Amino acid sequence: MRKFQVATEDEIKNAGTTDIYFVRTKEILEKEGLSDLKVTAEVTTGSLPHDWSWGIFVGVEEAAHLLEGIPIDVYSFPEGTLFHPYDYQGTREPVMVLEGRYIDFCLYETPLLGLLCQASGIATMAARVRQSAGDKTILSFGIRRMHPVLAPMVDRYSYIGGFDAVSSLIGAELLKKRATGTMPHALIIAMGDQVKAWKSFDKHMARDVPRIALVDTYYDEKTEAIMATDALGKDLYGVRLDTPSSRRGDFAEIIREVRWELDSRGFNKVKIFVSGGLNDFSVKKLAEAGADGFGVGTSVSNAPTIDFALDIVQADGKSVAKRGKLGGRKHVWRCGDCLIEQVKLASSLAPACPKCGKKTHPLLIPLIAGGRLSEPLRGAEKIRDSVLRQLKQLSMS
Repeated sequence: MRKFQVATEDEIKNAGTTDIYFVRTKEILEKEGLSDLKVTAEVTTGSLPHDWSWGIFVGVEEAAHLLEGIPIDVYSFPEGTLFHPYDYQGTREPVMVLEGRYIDFCLYETPLLGLLCQASGIATMAARVRQSAGDKTILSFGIRRMHPVLAPMVDRYSYIGGFDAVSSLIGAELLKKRATGTMPHALIIAMGDQVKAWKSFDKHMARDVPRIALVDTYYDEKTEAIMATDALGKDLYGVRLDTPSSRRGDFAEIIREVRWELDSRGFNKVKIFVSGGLNDFSVKKLAEAGADGFGVGTSVSNAPTIDFALDIVQADGKSVAKRGKLGGRKHVWRCGDCLIEQVKLASSLAPACPKCGKKTHPLLIPLIAGGRLSEPLRGAEKIRDSVLRQLKQLSMS
């Protein structure tokens, strides 16, 4: 009997998490003599949550590990690519393409989509928060809202989407980073006094741990912020406001008040961090009010998934498609300057950008050839850098 209701890596690799109708489909094809049917299938989405205009495509590394060893070819947008559901002419953009015998990969559609859909939703929301926060610090605080088995996944894709640091031990370890956090209300309540808690934190924590005082446990934020400056003096790095929405009133105004009191006492270098129910819209408002950093949780860890689907578009070399989809093997071409994509049949030549006239480059790059990785996978740091470059370019376009 398993203690936690999660699938093991072996169960995922052995298709234990697939839907039963794919098992039945494979059995029928084999019994009907269609085991050698070769198909091309593409991953697309027809819309994004909340009418977002773009998304961040991730989950590619995990998808590669899922499909590695299966005798098929896979082409994919590079991990961390900013994508649109449709190209400039309204054609769905395939972000990943699988080619080979259908019975070899049909059992993996369910886990493949699961890996791509949830991860891309998290990374996209994280990127939206990053855009709203500008160059201010963002920490991933969302793992407590999800099943703990997902902690490293949530932190990884939050980081790739543009967050600066993560809170979980395992998430930070796998990213080769240091876990980051402040202090909980529980510490202050357990010690019975916020000043004692702040001073004990300062006394016992290593000097390279920033002294960020939580300042909303017993009194209002402004009062406790002043108390924190008196208690820690020049060692105070920052204050954190985590007031629940039911009591905070105008959060932006509270931030302005705290900033004023800190500055008027000569603590203009003390930073203000805020957390609690933040999202891509509230972060922008609070950043403008003077917040220096954000702990963002549920809106990212529980971000809406990207509704990707996998559809056969070619069988035995012939173009096929169900209603609402376009048949045929395709390429996606992008202008690096304009971030405009064009979807063309694979037999077409590379088109020029319809906006600036410059050359375009292909987005569907070989990921797996004959069951083997085509090239080494990029690490999280390089993927994150790519996301940030695209976001900067997006804001300028």
